[in-house]
Amino acid sequence: MGQSKPIRATALIVEDDPMQREMICLLLEESEVDVIECESAEAAEAVLARTAGSLALMLTDVKLAGHMNGVELAHIARKYNPGMGVIVTSGTPLHAELPDGVKFWSKPWAPLDVIREAERVAGRDDGGDGLRLRS
Repeated sequence: MGQSKPIRATALIVEDDPMQREMICLLLEESEVDVIECESAEAAEAVLARTAGSLALMLTDVKLAGHMNGVELAHIARKYNPGMGVIVTSGTPLHAELPDGVKFWSKPWAPLDVIREAERVAGRDDGGDGLRLRS
């Protein structure tokens, strides 16, 4: 009888700066989280429409390529998957209301914060909110 491979959490990273996006993706992948990358909210919305139920986390910048920003995307993500962890990040103060349960990280944030969030969504640390990897 073979052992099944553990299911890995999947994160959607929405960042138009290629270097920032690559760094976040590398941190998550090193933490054994699968990653889907987008540079615009419009591309991310298409991913959410197809796969929102299988996503454990979405991390988005406020300012993105395209017409929609990260705050608008956070509201859309909540509609597709109310239980998914959502983090909005920006280098400037946030002047818009986020949906309930969405976290705001001011830039610069520490890479360790991304690793901790990856561990939380992967079920290695529930962060006190009971969010666990779906199997």
